[in-house]
Amino acid sequence: MTSNQQRAALQRQIWQIANDVRGAVDGWDFKQYVLGTLFYRFISENFSSYIEAGDDTIHYRELDDGVITWEIKDDAVKTKGYFIYPSQLFANIAKGANTNESLNTDLAAIFSAIESSANGYPSERDIKGLFADFDTTSNRLGNTVTDKNTRLTAVLKGVAGLDFGADFYNEGHGSQIDLFGDAYEFLISNYAANAGKSGGEFFTPQHVSKLIAQLAMHRQTSVNKIYDPACGSGSLLLQSKKHFDAHIIEEGFFGQEINHTTYNLARMNMFLHNINYDKFNIQLGNTLIDPHFGDDKPFDAIVSNPPYSVKWKGSDDPTLINDDRFAPAGVLAPKSKADFAFVLHSLSYLSSKGRAAIVCFPGIFYRGGAEKKIRQYLVDNNYVETVISLAPNLFFGTTIAVNILVLSKHKTDTTTQFIDASGLFKKETNNNILTEAHIEQIMQVFDSKENAEHFAQSVDNDKIAENDYNLSVSSYVEAKDNREVIDIAKLNAELKTTVARIDQLRSDIDTIVTEIEG
Repeated sequence: MTSNQQRAALQRQIWQIANDVRGAVDGWDFKQYVLGTLFYRFISENFSSYIEAGDDTIHYRELDDGVITWEIKDDAVKTKGYFIYPSQLFANIAKGANTNESLNTDLAAIFSAIESSANGYPSERDIKGLFADFDTTSNRLGNTVTDKNTRLTAVLKGVAGLDFGADFYNEGHGSQIDLFGDAYEFLISNYAANAGKSGGEFFTPQHVSKLIAQLAMHRQTSVNKIYDPACGSGSLLLQSKKHFDAHIIEEGFFGQEINHTTYNLARMNMFLHNINYDKFNIQLGNTLIDPHFGDDKPFDAIVSNPPYSVKWKGSDDPTLINDDRFAPAGVLAPKSKADFAFVLHSLSYLSSKGRAAIVCFPGIFYRGGAEKKIRQYLVDNNYVETVISLAPNLFFGTTIAVNILVLSKHKTDTTTQFIDASGLFKKETNNNILTEAHIEQIMQVFDSKENAEHFAQSVDNDKIAENDYNLSVSSYVEAKDNREVIDIAKLNAELKTTVARIDQLRSDIDTIVTEIEG
């Protein structure tokens, strides 16, 4: 079986488990139990692998908790960020789940112990609350303890039966780790696809994530760190890891997320892709009002798919106009549409050598008022490198044909590139997707900056200013006219022939009628 076949088989199996086990529980509500169990198995086996260190004579899961010294625990937490005793390992809990009448409370205690093992260590903030949404006492699992335990057992047994291949959790077996991480992202994406807008808003499909990551890191041989100010489940950050060598991203992955459940998913997602606690920093909070990482900026690469046209404080908070992020533009984004607030935030965090690639609602590129003034600031200061229009229905929960805005502080000319990629898509199930060929086509013209009829056009910033600072792709790239070309001369000749034929037929009919009447 090839790796792709193995991946597909595994994904079918894991989605089947997710559906079979949840019963009457809504899939969106039940997601944290499947995702949390998958995470629990991963960190258990990853930790065991670390302790055993390739020694076939050591079987950590079979050891007695009492043989673990403080020195072993201390060293492990400093390295891995957390500690799990042998009795707390996923394999041991799953093995005895059928007969454990206190399974739900045992799991709650284990999760609490794993989190508290990091207390007082540098990893504390990265581990704290990871299992907060894995509520083993919730009535969503069942009304009685027996019902809860039955469902928890089914999830544990189902995940235990998944075959990720031998030693998938070892750091020397990257493909197996990818398989595990892919399974996790497959689950998240399927939940998002089936939850509509409520789920799609925190997950950027992998094919779009790949394009955004390539745009942000284009022609950079190394970046100090990569940042997503509205990171959701971390999918955009992880695409950067997947498609670029690890050493290229020197200081790791940074992100902020406002939703607590999604914030936990993002941190779990980092661990599941074998990014150690000291290589990521995911923070909880409102990026626009309470931004983190001010001391960590600037960033050489920024990727983002912020929420479209959400409300924010804006002018209701008079201090915001003096904020270093928004003050240079001289105006705040409208209170009812925070899109440009996210754009200006990203720009202020961007280094002089880097790029930011941001998914944007198309309306912000042509509307008037404050949004026009912000566009003027961006164009006049030559920060806009490229605007790309994408096909509709690429994202979960919305059919909008969004744009990607690429910002740069190191442009060597005063032109802005516009790319019309709205015709690049492949229909797949309920959504459209970008194929590898589509991404390559976009990246080639992004790199060359060459004009291509009906596809790409570089426009001098003075011309954009004359056009009221409109940044809509359709204003500069002429759409291809796919209507059938009609040859008028040929059509007239055909009509003439047809009319002559009709006249002849009428004459023939009149002759026949006359003969009959005669």
